[in-house]
Amino acid sequence: MPFIRLTKIERKRVLVLITCVLLAIAGWLFLALNNKYVYTAKTVLVYKNFPQKKAFHPLQSDTVDLLVEGTGWQLLFARLRVSPPSINISLDKLNNRNYILFSEQLYSVNSQLETSQKIISVRPDTLYFDFSKRTVKRVPVKLVSSLTFARQFGISDDIEFTPDYVTVSGPQEELEKIREWKTDTLKMRDVQRASVARVAMRPNLQKNVNIFPSTIEVKLPVDEFTEKTLEIPLKILNNTEYYNVKLYPKKVKITFMVALSSYQQVNEDFIEASVDLNEWKLQKHHQLSIKLTRFPDYCKKVKLVPEKVDFIIEKQ
Repeated sequence: MPFIRLTKIERKRVLVLITCVLLAIAGWLFLALNNKYVYTAKTVLVYKNFPQKKAFHPLQSDTVDLLVEGTGWQLLFARLRVSPPSINISLDKLNNRNYILFSEQLYSVNSQLETSQKIISVRPDTLYFDFSKRTVKRVPVKLVSSLTFARQFGISDDIEFTPDYVTVSGPQEELEKIREWKTDTLKMRDVQRASVARVAMRPNLQKNVNIFPSTIEVKLPVDEFTEKTLEIPLKILNNTEYYNVKLYPKKVKITFMVALSSYQQVNEDFIEASVDLNEWKLQKHHQLSIKLTRFPDYCKKVKLVPEKVDFIIEKQ
């Protein structure tokens, strides 16, 4: 195929022509993208100003389509970024009716957008809600934690919450399912002294259930632990026939870790060890296993000697 040979002047003319065409296209694109266009963008609803005396349940999705007037640049990038990713909708009108009209809140919604954007309408324009009687209930707080302690340190007493309960409000059928309310995970590493932390409560998954307060104060009693050994007399359980039961030995040695501050306080009265006679009556065991039926939560068992005892039974 023969090549077209251009002179130096002709090459300059071709370059000028191409440059002019590219500049014309760029100018046209710039003007076109600066013009106003109408496009659709999806966004998520965030409800505000909940009705105080009603429990509600949305009857539609919390995602709506916004008919937005914006520049061509915004239209070009609308699929990549929606600004804002969510909009706030006030529910104060639900005190008097069971629906919300977007047309009544367009001014408020537009104030949340970028200044060059304008919402023309929302689909659907009306949000409907189902109502039930709102009730209130107190439930205990359950701490979720991930704690590690320095060597020989640990929790030395009951963990305190302030407050130790939260108040939840919502439909009665929803509140009947709630027995406790968990916190966010409290994470602490190499703890070696008493600590106080503020922990957020886990957000509710149901939009029509509210929780108060949203945070609590947690006090962690931390102390250094040391080893202690006590001899505990054994108790006999389920001796319904009143046999004369002789145990060998009659006491058990328990070794456990206890906080230094509680070393003198924790004695035989805090611990109870028992054997169950049903092991012999029902399971025909020749030895009885020792179980700790009472033991302080803030102590840590190390070993039990012996773990089983011999016995002799005599009828009365």
